[in-house]
Amino acid sequence: MFTGIVEELGEIREVTRLPDAARLTVAAASAVSDARHGDSIAVNGVCLTVVDVRDGTFTADVMSETLLRSNLDGIERGDVVNLERALAVTARLGGHIVQGHVDGVGAVVERSPAEHWELVRIALPSALARYVVEKGSIAVDGISLTVSAVDADSFTVSLIPTTLELTTLGRRAPGDRVNLEVDVLAKYVEKLTAHAARPVSPSPVTTEVTR
Repeated sequence: MFTGIVEELGEIREVTRLPDAARLTVAAASAVSDARHGDSIAVNGVCLTVVDVRDGTFTADVMSETLLRSNLDGIERGDVVNLERALAVTARLGGHIVQGHVDGVGAVVERSPAEHWELVRIALPSALARYVVEKGSIAVDGISLTVSAVDADSFTVSLIPTTLELTTLGRRAPGDRVNLEVDVLAKYVEKLTAHAARPVSPSPVTTEVTR
């Protein structure tokens, strides 16, 4: 479990392509300071399991399902990535509940700089549109953001200087692909309300025969 508050920027040191997977080695400072085999670290919003830690780097395997659903399929050596360690029970929930389970990939459409912030519009896959609402939360490349505007096929977020400086969104150009994770609470509400709306079939009447 994560909060979408990026701890640091890491650098991809090595990418090993396998027939149905990939193995990433990431250089970091804070993220590897207490990392152990089996720990979870979010890389661009994707929850990955640490399989090795050495010399200021950690290594994680990425299965084919994750590659299909995220922008990690195009990751290359030297790329910069957002990193966040799993949430400690005693930590503050500074962003929102983020699972690290990417729902789909969007693309930066346009950037509109202002004096003290920047508006970034991102294309929204149609299958995810119903989960995104104005003033709701969404994770973009693992960054917890508030939706400032939304339409049928895109949404807009407002980025403060800190977010631009300390995350990959400060470097993303129009056309760049970004990982999207919608608010998991919205998905659960949808399923529960759909179930409640279905008519309940009457139970069959049985007659007990006493002998």
